[in-house]
Amino acid sequence: MTPVLPDGPLVDEAAGRLVRPYTVSDGRTRATSHFTLVTMVRATGSQTQGAFGLEHAQVLALCDRPVSVAEVAARMQVPAAVAKVLLSDLAEGGAVVTGDAHPASPGPDARPDRDLLEAVRDGLLKRL
Repeated sequence: MTPVLPDGPLVDEAAGRLVRPYTVSDGRTRATSHFTLVTMVRATGSQTQGAFGLEHAQVLALCDRPVSVAEVAARMQVPAAVAKVLLSDLAEGGAVVTGDAHPASPGPDARPDRDLLEAVRDGLLKRL
């Protein structure tokens, strides 16, 4: 039986994120693989080597198409350093690979993801 994963991070409206970012990365702050914010990653579809947690599964689900490290961090609502640690784990396990930071340009009718743009806006407003 395949476990059902929540659509997003474990968040309580009043308390905020229920699992602190350093817990998600097992206290690690440095990725073992080199990623920048614009590094594109994608799932390989291969069986992963190693045991991964819920957050790893959520990251892997986001990588079903090429996606930037910054977008993974935004969608997971974690700092980029945490996203890089999770992606490093997945890369070492053969579950994701990096790709070109500048994929083929989208078609003329392509539109940016509204949810992502709103998450970026909200994050920037919180810093003000």
